[in-house]
Amino acid sequence: MTTEHNLTIKTINQMNIKNNLWKFLLIFFSFSIFTYAQDDIRIGTSARDYYRGQGGLYDYSDPETINITVFVWGFVKYPGQYIIPVYSNVNNLLSLAGGPTDDANLDDLRIFRINKDSSQTMIKFNYNDLLWEDDLSGEIKIPEITAGDILLVPGEPRFYFKDYFSLVTSVIGTLVSIAVLFITIYK
Repeated sequence: MTTEHNLTIKTINQMNIKNNLWKFLLIFFSFSIFTYAQDDIRIGTSARDYYRGQGGLYDYSDPETINITVFVWGFVKYPGQYIIPVYSNVNNLLSLAGGPTDDANLDDLRIFRINKDSSQTMIKFNYNDLLWEDDLSGEIKIPEITAGDILLVPGEPRFYFKDYFSLVTSVIGTLVSIAVLFITIYK
């Protein structure tokens, strides 16, 4: 009777371990997905400021002068619509937009402009000399901004060693966890 009783208790304990393991894994993966999906919200920021920072209207107008509306699209920290003084240039606008991100291609910045006669103009310029070169390759002319201009900062996501390393370690960690789970369950 004790041998059968011990086998029954052992079987029940194994089933409880399996159930608890599945519950633990479900909670663990749910928590890891939830924490990975959260955005970077700082303590002390209001929800209005947080959502406004996702792109929108930025008012840097000067009450002493005429103000214009321009747009910044692409790989900058704060893309969106900007109200700026008429005397602003591309440097001012890039600074107000938080600067280019690491993924920006600064050799192909563009200003899209609709002229008064309804024709369209694309002004291309290169800012790589300012950031990466020891000497300027030529005279840099900083383009002026007019009302309705769209500053385009092209780019593409770049992966660095730390990104690849993080991805590989996450995949390996998950595979090891699953292997340990199966070994524990079927042992």
